[in-house]
Amino acid sequence: MKLDFDKQNGLIPAIVQDYRTKKVLMLGFMNEQAYKKTLDTKMATFFSRSRNELWTKGETSGNYLHVKEVIADCDQDTILIKAEPTGPVCHTGKDTCFNEDNSTGTEFIQYLSKIIKDRRDNPSQESYTSSLFEKGINKIAQKVGEEAVELVIESKDSNRELFLNEAADLLYHYLVLLEAKGIDILDVMEVLESRHK
Repeated sequence: MKLDFDKQNGLIPAIVQDYRTKKVLMLGFMNEQAYKKTLDTKMATFFSRSRNELWTKGETSGNYLHVKEVIADCDQDTILIKAEPTGPVCHTGKDTCFNEDNSTGTEFIQYLSKIIKDRRDNPSQESYTSSLFEKGINKIAQKVGEEAVELVIESKDSNRELFLNEAADLLYHYLVLLEAKGIDILDVMEVLESRHK
């Protein structure tokens, strides 16, 4: 990628987009040094026009932008950075600098996944989830199979409440299986998204 830094006095606009949600998070400017540092470190680094220096997003807040992909526009004078934010992007504490919500629509599932991970990392004798991890991957996989069969059986009847409960049981055990395999639900969503293209 041969970028044209000369057109705008050594700077190019860098639009940052969440690589999962596709929301535009912010706009910054880069000189060649900031661009090279971004590519080398995989952390979005910009050039501050007011301070006349480089700054890496998150260096003071901890809310970094982990770069997944960089794409140039057709004129090679603007770039799109697809990144994974580790927290709010705007200095005001908002998700984006445009005051938009940057949710995936799967917040509760992600919250539940974090609880499941905690039960694995900090086992408790009172926790059903911890007991599954203690029994190992074979037992977890078996439970997913059992819950899938129960869901299939309920799907043949017309009791919505029972069907929803079995669907919830399957989803919960599926999330436990993902955690046991070290896979995030968002990784699965990414595969589905790539198949949709």
